[in-house]
Amino acid sequence: MKRNLFFAGALATLFAVAPATAQVTIEMSEITCKDFAGYDHDTQDFVTEWMRGYFMAKRNLTVIDSRYVKRNTEKILRYCKKLPKSSFMDAIQKNAR
Repeated sequence: MKRNLFFAGALATLFAVAPATAQVTIEMSEITCKDFAGYDHDTQDFVTEWMRGYFMAKRNLTVIDSRYVKRNTEKILRYCKKLPKSSFMDAIQKNAR
């Protein structure tokens, strides 16, 4: 009986210390330029990677040209500095060519 109780306690302890995975979602249509500027570095990188996919899909390209992505990202960031209340998606759509 004590052995079963010990086993149950050990098993419960294992499940209690198992790491939890957090699901992170970002609604791109709700981000403003000001929001993006306030994100931590990792979140900005995440959104930037999404933008890279957006740029490539918009142009129907299968090869990523980092110069193209960098140029569009710089355009978007300049736009956002001028209009911080603007929607981030508007900034992308107006500046990604």
